[in-house]
Amino acid sequence: MAATHGALKFLALITWLTGGLVLFFKGYSLWAEADGLRPGAALNYIPFPVAAVAGALKVKYVFLPGCRRNLLRIGALPDPRLWQFFRPGFFLFLFSMILLGVSLSRHASGHYTALLVVSTVDLTLSVGLLGSLKGFRR
Repeated sequence: MAATHGALKFLALITWLTGGLVLFFKGYSLWAEADGLRPGAALNYIPFPVAAVAGALKVKYVFLPGCRRNLLRIGALPDPRLWQFFRPGFFLFLFSMILLGVSLSRHASGHYTALLVVSTVDLTLSVGLLGSLKGFRR
């Protein structure tokens, strides 16, 4: 199915934004479960500053450059097709990461330390994805 370069860029943007938001709410939910297991524990507040710093590094060194490369790739497509808003290998990678994230979250449930670790990972990825949305601006 034929598509415009703009449509592909929009689909990439929506996927990026959705991933960032889903990971934020999932990470926060896991953090809330950990906080419920040990209310007020000092370790409960570590995920947020760690996610902010590590997420900012991911913006600068991973997600923003990747976003820009993908947009340049989309712009260079001679005959864009609807499914080309990411490379085929990226869809496989994304699917694998979703499955891994779901599995980690299920295994962490009820385990305080694991909940904090997985929530930190999710929040870090969320900050990285949402922070790199500026790559979609013209």
